[in-house]
Amino acid sequence: MSDALSLHVHEVSVGYGRREVVRGLSLAPLRGGCVTALVGPNAAGKSTLLRTIAGLLPMRGRVSLGAVDLAGLSRAERAARIGFMPQSLPGGVALTVMETVMGALRAGGDAAPISGSEMQTRAALALDDLGIGALALETLDKLSGGQRQLASLAQALVRRPDVLLLDEPTSALDLRHQVVVMSILRRLAGEGRLVVAVLHDLALAARWADHVVVLSEGRCAAEGAPSQTISSAVLASVYGVEGRVETCSRGMLQIMVDGPLPPSAQKTGET
Repeated sequence: MSDALSLHVHEVSVGYGRREVVRGLSLAPLRGGCVTALVGPNAAGKSTLLRTIAGLLPMRGRVSLGAVDLAGLSRAERAARIGFMPQSLPGGVALTVMETVMGALRAGGDAAPISGSEMQTRAALALDDLGIGALALETLDKLSGGQRQLASLAQALVRRPDVLLLDEPTSALDLRHQVVVMSILRRLAGEGRLVVAVLHDLALAARWADHVVVLSEGRCAAEGAPSQTISSAVLASVYGVEGRVETCSRGMLQIMVDGPLPPSAQKTGET
């Protein structure tokens, strides 16, 4: 695997005002060709970390792609390398889905100019890839939450970046579209891209991710393969619940939550 597609997070701290959300965080390299899931409870720092890597928040520390310090890149240079999908698109936008995807392509900082016809073709392919080509002429303000989520994903994909940062890409989707999206992310990783997604659903992370980073209170509580990081001990110490992690007949991890733990037992993982 080329080191140029390894994302390095070293001693990163991020805060809002005086409140520090990510605290001196260092991670093992996040590799191209893999899907990395950022998981953890609410306010663990997942979205903040993702937005920091995307260059949307000031930070202390270093984030680099291979040997390239991302802080030294211009906005256009970063956009050419990294696609970012936020949790939600702005409300009240009357632009069509096609217009917003083409707009994302224009903002990509491509070295060579793209003709209008090529731009339209690439935007249409991105929409078709997600199965929402029929929504091309619909305006964002008329879409359902799930449709808006897919349109946002198309905006992140259209530039064909090497790195994809996705903040809860499945949160507003039904079961079928969750599987569709995660299948697409797996395919993109299989093509060599580096995919990092914030996921609330541990079952999705266990099923689709190669690498899982568990965040808790702005720090890394565990990282590694799903089988190494998603455990009853992590469910107790990080999520504050008593649960079981078992393997099904197909060899997939199954997470079953039996109930909340008293606060005194959460830090130790005792039941």
